[in-house]
Amino acid sequence: MTMTQPEDATQPEVRKGLAGVVADVTAISKVDPETNSLLYRGYPVQDLAATQPFEAVAWLLWHDDLPTAAELADLRATERAHRALADDVRAAIDLLPTSAHPMDEVRTAVSVIGAREVAGLTALDAAAGPEETVARSVRLFAALPAVVAYGQRRRRGLELVEPRDDLDFSANFLWMTFGTEPEPVVADAFNRSMILYAEHSFNASTFTARVITSTLADVHSAVVGAVAALKGPLHGGANEAVMDTLAEIGSADRVAAWLDDALAAKRKIMGFGHRVYKHGDSRVPTMKAALDTLVAHYDRPDLGDLYAALEAEFVERKGIYPNLDYPSGPAYHLMGFDTPTFTPLFVAARVTGWTAHVAEQQAANSLIRPLSEYVGPARREVPPAGHTG
Repeated sequence: MTMTQPEDATQPEVRKGLAGVVADVTAISKVDPETNSLLYRGYPVQDLAATQPFEAVAWLLWHDDLPTAAELADLRATERAHRALADDVRAAIDLLPTSAHPMDEVRTAVSVIGAREVAGLTALDAAAGPEETVARSVRLFAALPAVVAYGQRRRRGLELVEPRDDLDFSANFLWMTFGTEPEPVVADAFNRSMILYAEHSFNASTFTARVITSTLADVHSAVVGAVAALKGPLHGGANEAVMDTLAEIGSADRVAAWLDDALAAKRKIMGFGHRVYKHGDSRVPTMKAALDTLVAHYDRPDLGDLYAALEAEFVERKGIYPNLDYPSGPAYHLMGFDTPTFTPLFVAARVTGWTAHVAEQQAANSLIRPLSEYVGPARREVPPAGHTG
C-alpha cells in the first residue's frame, strides 16, 4: 500500500536522528569548538585524565566542581563499602546463559539493584529528587565493577573475586576481573579510559536516560534504558567492533588489501567518525598515548603497527578520523578483557555521566514528548463487518 498524506498537509522540518536539534540546556559537559576539546563542567577531559582519579571525576560530574580532599575521602569510603556483588544480583546473573551478551547481564543486574533500592516505595516516591538520586548513583557506581568482572570470570569458568578496600576504583576493578593486582601502568591506562568514557553530553544513551527520567521514573530505570541504548553497535558496541576488525585484518601488511575489499563492499568501518567531532575526536590523543604505554608494557609492537596502518590508510582514503572506540578497543584487549566485555566497561564509566544527567533533568524537569509528522493514509472508512479487503 502506498503511503500518502493530505494535500493540504504542512511540511515541517524533520531532523532525522534529531541532528542539530537543541533539546535542552546542560551544565555537565560540552565540546568546545574553539579548541575541539571535551569539557566536563569546564575542565578539559584530557587534563582530568592526566591528573585525577576516576572517583574525583565522578564527583565532578555529580556536583559543580572537583572534590576537596575530605569530599573525595567520603566518596571513596562510600564506594568501597558497596563494592561487593550482592547475592541476589549474582543469582540473577547466573540465571542467564553464558552465551548471553555481557550487556544483557549488566542490564539485568542494574534492574535487580534498582528493585532492591526502591522496594516498598510508590513509583512517585521511587523517583526521589536530585540529592537522593546522587546517593543511589554512588552505590550503583560502586556495584557495577563487580557485575562486569564477575560476568567475564563466569564465562571463563572462574570463581568470583571479592573486592579489596585498599585499592582505588580502577585498580580494584582490574583486581576483581583478573585476580591479580595490576601493574601501575595498566591501572593508569584503565583509569584514563574510564574518565574519557564518563560523559559526552546528549548522546543516544544519555538522552534515553533523560527521556525516561522526564516521566518521573527512578534513576535505575533510566540507567536500564541507557544500557539498552548503549548496547547498539552504532553507539557503545563500536569498541567491540574495532577489535573484531583488527583481528580480522591480522597484521599491518594486510591493511591495504583488506580496506580495498571492505570499501568495495560498502562495509561500515567502526571506530572512525563522530557526529559531534568534525576534525577528530579530542579524546583520542589521550587514549592513544595510554595505548602506546600498554603496547610497550606488553611488548606488542605488532598490534601498534596494525593500529597505525589502518588509521593512516583510512584517513588518507576517506578523510575520516578515529573516535575514542578505536584506541580503547586494543587497549582493553591488551589489559586482558574479552572483547564482549568492552561495552560493559563503557557502562561502568558512563554511569557517572548518565546519573549526573538524571539528577539535572530532575532538577528542572519537563516531560520530553516530541511531535511527529504523520505520512500514512488520509482518513478512510472502516469496511463493513465480514469484509476481507
